[in-house]
Amino acid sequence: MTDADGNALASCIFGWPGSKDQWWKKPLLALSSPLTFACRYESEPFWANAEGIHTRAPNPLLDQIDMSHFCDEVNADSVIVIPVHLPFGQIGVVSFSPIDSGRSDLSREFDLYADILEYQSRRFINGYSRVTSQRPWIPRNCRLSKREVECLRWAALGKTDVEIAMILGRSCATVRFHIHNAAIKLEAVNRSQTVFKATQLGYLGSVAAVPSCPQHQHA
Repeated sequence: MTDADGNALASCIFGWPGSKDQWWKKPLLALSSPLTFACRYESEPFWANAEGIHTRAPNPLLDQIDMSHFCDEVNADSVIVIPVHLPFGQIGVVSFSPIDSGRSDLSREFDLYADILEYQSRRFINGYSRVTSQRPWIPRNCRLSKREVECLRWAALGKTDVEIAMILGRSCATVRFHIHNAAIKLEAVNRSQTVFKATQLGYLGSVAAVPSCPQHQHA
């Protein structure tokens, strides 16, 4: 995150010293950090250390994340994390670490301050995103039909037109018609981009939640 002149906010606004490890200059940070990975599966605030991720409500998906190199990857012994899920499938992460090193338990601070940190973090990130992002490709008043969304959800799961037709009890031509119409509405150039744009706009929801049809397990 930078200001209008390209200066990193971490340094010029939030005071991270130049002598300290400048984590914002790591190009692979968003792909390698366990915090970013955790925020793909969790939308509520949590705190974390090398022993694991601590949430208010259980989330078994977080137990699979490798935290063995936590201190090196996060540059702190413990952090409070606020996931920020933005429009168009963007994921932001705001983490708060104690000034004094060696603090590995932030449970008390989390209980006291998580709610206010969540509010402030999301207001800040949403405001930054609003003034820096431009999405000119989005068509106006784009509304997909129920059948178009249904076909795209199965397409997102890797089903072919033939398989989708079997599942929905329609012809292949009908399935292709619905996906083609969705592509026109979303101004997409092919099937993959149609699914991608529909996902970004939230039409497909959690694709993994689509139930499988027992009668079509072979599909």
